[in-house]
Amino acid sequence: MDIDVLGALAVRHNGKSITPTAPKPRQVLAVLALHADQVVPVAALIEELWAGEPPRSARTTLQTYVLQLRSLIAAALGSEPGGAEQRTAKDILITLPGGYRLDTGGGTSDVKEFDRLAGLGYRAADAGDYPRAARQLREALALWTGPAFADVQGGAQLDMEIRRLEESRLCALDQRIEADLRLGRHRELLAELTVLVSRYRTHENLHGQFMLALHRSGRRGEALSVYQRLRSTLVKELGLEPSAAVRRLQRSILMAGPESAAAEISREPLVRVS
Repeated sequence: MDIDVLGALAVRHNGKSITPTAPKPRQVLAVLALHADQVVPVAALIEELWAGEPPRSARTTLQTYVLQLRSLIAAALGSEPGGAEQRTAKDILITLPGGYRLDTGGGTSDVKEFDRLAGLGYRAADAGDYPRAARQLREALALWTGPAFADVQGGAQLDMEIRRLEESRLCALDQRIEADLRLGRHRELLAELTVLVSRYRTHENLHGQFMLALHRSGRRGEALSVYQRLRSTLVKELGLEPSAAVRRLQRSILMAGPESAAAEISREPLVRVS
């Protein structure tokens, strides 16, 4: 079974989709896919579906959604080679005491692949291998085709996971841009960073990287303007001044020597994403 959630939800068995179109069964599958090969308690599914206000028929309705998913799985099982071990939908979407488990049979997961590639990129960056870091992180980010669970109506559990995944994506993006800057690709980054700082108006690392890329491209005045816009936004929306690292970078650009401050900002943790 192959699971993709970094964009639209897509779950396939034998290459055949088992993703329902109806919102509630789709939501159930999303939670099961999120915790693939683990038991998901019935209580957790009910909370996800009805947010603390379940109908009296909640358990029966959930069982109906599970039956619908098993129907799709059964159709996909019908396309297995004749010599394959005979399985049923109940062997894949398994009922266990207190919950359900989606058995992937060792299939692929775009989240697991993203984590693997991003981890390789982080380790390469730590070792100073910036070409490899940029390459691995770019491959990891290419797995994203849109917001996580983009076409799923999420409850509290899915919404929390979406935020976690977005934070992971931003971390990988931040480190990939840092690797590209260290490789002298500042001009190539300008268009991308223009979009990113507009989207993440209080993300200090991205603004710092944009400032550095602009300054290295001979656009010192624009780099300082980026700082002023960031400071204005932080003060107005959050009541905060820019971090010490970004202030050091601004002063360094004023003195026309940003490299030492750039090294410092690269070590700062990701902060205040919105």
